[in-house]
Amino acid sequence: MAGRLEGKVAVVTGGASGIGAGTVRRFVDEGASVVIADMQAEVGAALAAEIGDATRFAECNVTIEDDIAAAVDMAVAEFGQLDVMFNNAGIVGAVGPISETSIEAWDNTMNILLRGVFLGTKHAARVMRPQNSGAIISTSSTAGILGGLGPHVYTAAKHGVIGLTKSVANELAQYAIRVNAISPGNTVTAMTAGVAGDHSDIEGATERIAGGSPLGYAGFPEDIANAALFLACDESKYVSGHTLVVDAGQTASGMTPQRFHLGKNMEFHEAGRRT
Repeated sequence: MAGRLEGKVAVVTGGASGIGAGTVRRFVDEGASVVIADMQAEVGAALAAEIGDATRFAECNVTIEDDIAAAVDMAVAEFGQLDVMFNNAGIVGAVGPISETSIEAWDNTMNILLRGVFLGTKHAARVMRPQNSGAIISTSSTAGILGGLGPHVYTAAKHGVIGLTKSVANELAQYAIRVNAISPGNTVTAMTAGVAGDHSDIEGATERIAGGSPLGYAGFPEDIANAALFLACDESKYVSGHTLVVDAGQTASGMTPQRFHLGKNMEFHEAGRRT
């Protein structure tokens, strides 16, 4: 079936690469017009040029409210409306023992992973409430469901995304706006490759993730994009306040995916890099 988003308009944060780029392509294939909102200006503009008239690029730092507001306003100005907001931008952020995590690293990571979702949700609601329709989707993680699967700040933020999703779904239901989250398991992207030390080692990431998958194969951005498509289109019109887990059954089976490195390297990754 094609055309599941025919005539719809979406904003995808972190849309220049990884899961975001995969979702942009999937949405456009299904008939949507999409604003690619990302800090990676060169990569994002190139993706928009490659896909063509169905996309626009907005340089966007998700921690800055004016940037988020501008991306939402671009969707309305360029395409006439906003039907889908996908709050997807993210990073690994601060890693290391809790006793060595600085408040600066905590704040910077939370700003990207949770404040960015709050701002995207806020400004999507601003446009969607008067039209009495819309779908807001946010990327959480299996680390937002269980403990011990990711760095402390990442885990806290991803739990927060799920809590915010449930709370806002309750408020916006009266306006026929659906609010849901996706919790990907390990997915083959530059970010997950980088956890092992080399962002370009996609083949190595694929092997590692496949090795820990109950299904015996790795998940890719298109697998998460398919979940986002379902939550964005009318097939999920009776689904709200839900977190869709896409992890090959790891959390359901009690398996523990490969953990993020929690050593003394307190590296902080800049905003805009997407899973």
